[in-house]
Amino acid sequence: MLSLDWILRSAEVRADEAMVIRHAYVREHEDSGLQGIRADSTDDEILYYTSRQSATQRVFPVTPPRYWIVFIREDGGRARFWAVVENHGEAWNDGRQRAFTLTVSEQMADLRNRLVIAWKSPRAWWINGGTAAPYPVLEIADAKPIPFPGFDGLVLDYPQLQAVMRDHRYASWRTALASVTGIYLITDTRDGRHYVGKADGAESIR
Repeated sequence: MLSLDWILRSAEVRADEAMVIRHAYVREHEDSGLQGIRADSTDDEILYYTSRQSATQRVFPVTPPRYWIVFIREDGGRARFWAVVENHGEAWNDGRQRAFTLTVSEQMADLRNRLVIAWKSPRAWWINGGTAAPYPVLEIADAKPIPFPGFDGLVLDYPQLQAVMRDHRYASWRTALASVTGIYLITDTRDGRHYVGKADGAESIR
């Protein structure tokens, strides 16, 4: 059976450098007293909620690891993957709450909202990566297609461009880009230099 360990290794995330969190939809965080998250919470709200922890309850690790793999609880002992976040250390601690500097990582980004595992520790909302590694994968759902924004709104950085060329969610983008010839601009963000090109070959702008 496919396990979380295989997913982590394929994404080059070491289980011994990670912790796994399963958030539940609640009005208030049970340890920190913060407002909870809802089904319609934005990514920024979920990240903020994840970054705040109680300083009075000795539940959370004193020195948490580099990577936090965040899931959202579902019925039936299921947990759906939200994101991998990278911990850059404790930002402040006022004796009541602790705040961590977190950034969302691109690791496992293609599995966001698609990967579902069986959560074998019903009373725990976080566990060590090694403990979670053997948890079985229940589902890897198809990702929803991403609508094409129109040519006037098409500005891509290099990782986004790679995703557009490979990811099946962007199939309509590739069709649109292959249907027109045109002028394109590439900007080197390191030094501001521009390259203006004309695409009129067999695959057009694509």
